[in-house]
Amino acid sequence: MKIGLFIPCYIDQFYPRVGVATLRVLQQLGLEVGYPLNQTCCGQPMANAGYEKYGKDAGKLFVKNFSPYDYIVSPSGSCVMHVKEHLGLTETDPIHDKIFEFCEFLTDIVKVEKLDARFPYKVGLHASCHGLRGLRLAKASELNIQEFNKPKSLLKKVNGLQLIELSRRDECCGFGGTFAITEEAVSVRMGEDRIDDHLSHGAEVITGADMSCLMHLEGIIRRQKKNIKVMHIAEILMQPE
Repeated sequence: MKIGLFIPCYIDQFYPRVGVATLRVLQQLGLEVGYPLNQTCCGQPMANAGYEKYGKDAGKLFVKNFSPYDYIVSPSGSCVMHVKEHLGLTETDPIHDKIFEFCEFLTDIVKVEKLDARFPYKVGLHASCHGLRGLRLAKASELNIQEFNKPKSLLKKVNGLQLIELSRRDECCGFGGTFAITEEAVSVRMGEDRIDDHLSHGAEVITGADMSCLMHLEGIIRRQKKNIKVMHIAEILMQPE
């Protein structure tokens, strides 16, 4: 299978190591991965701010860049959700059913059974809203259905990793894109609550499937000098045995 790697603009600019980690994990699994050099922002920031029409050309370019691939994979649940649900794609569009968030792709398509990775730390898993309730990467606590958690299933395959349980496992971190700007005080307080939940249970690292949420938490951690680190799940999965 030919995989097109979609690296969102904020990861490209601020966290390129996450893009590299995603690529390396896919390659270690023996997959053929391509990176369209003409890719740009998918248009989500404009749409979230109420200016969806200004992001339409970005959406068209996305379809043009990634149509040749069998699958499209990205380490960002929110960007995948935007492309899948908000570009106005129909079931006949060439990428409608081919785009996957990184963890979703590994569990549902590749069906990973074993990972040669080791990470001997206590890790807390943050469930981002887009991934949880949009892409259904895990069971939301308000649903009366069978338990499942795709990111957690991958972390459990990492040797030495101790996954902690949180008091409020799927509470929003307060980022929400423009919400963090228009409602700064509320956003920060929500982020503080999420960090404190991890710290109170002994986490040394906060991980997740969406770097935008982790970026928000990392900003609070740095400003308040809290003793905890933030890593995207791809960075953990690529740690050598």
